[in-house]
Amino acid sequence: MLGKLARYLRMCGHDTAYALDQGVEADDAVRALARREDRRLVTRDAALATRTEGAIRLSARDIETQLRELSEAGVHLSLPETPTRCGRCNGGLDRIEPSVSTPDDVPDPAETSVWRCERCGQHFWKGSHWDDVRRRLP
Repeated sequence: MLGKLARYLRMCGHDTAYALDQGVEADDAVRALARREDRRLVTRDAALATRTEGAIRLSARDIETQLRELSEAGVHLSLPETPTRCGRCNGGLDRIEPSVSTPDDVPDPAETSVWRCERCGQHFWKGSHWDDVRRRLP
C-alpha cells in the first residue's frame, strides 16, 4: 500500500524494502521480514502498527501528506547531491562514464550525469522527475 512512498524514500537515499516486492503480504510475514532485516516498519495498517514495536503508522493516502507524516515522525527527507539507491529495486547506483553508450531513452552521459542500478540495470538521471520529487518533499 506504500509502493510510491518506498520509491521516494529510496530516492532520498534510504535503504528501503517494500514487502510486496518480495512477495510478502501477510501481517506476520511483514513483521518477520522487518525483524529479520532490522528495519523499521512503515504502514497505514493501524492494527499492524500497534502490534509492531517502533512502527510508524501513516494515515494519509496521498504521497505529499505521507511524506509530511514521515518527516514529523523524525525521518530525514531530502534528495542527496548524488543519487545512491534505485527507486525500483533499492539496489546501489553506479555512475556511468561519459564514454559509455546508453539506451536511446537515456540522456548521453557525456552531457548529463547518469547512474545505473547494479541490481536491475535501470538508468537514472536528475531530470524532471527528480525536480518533481524535490518539490514534494516537506
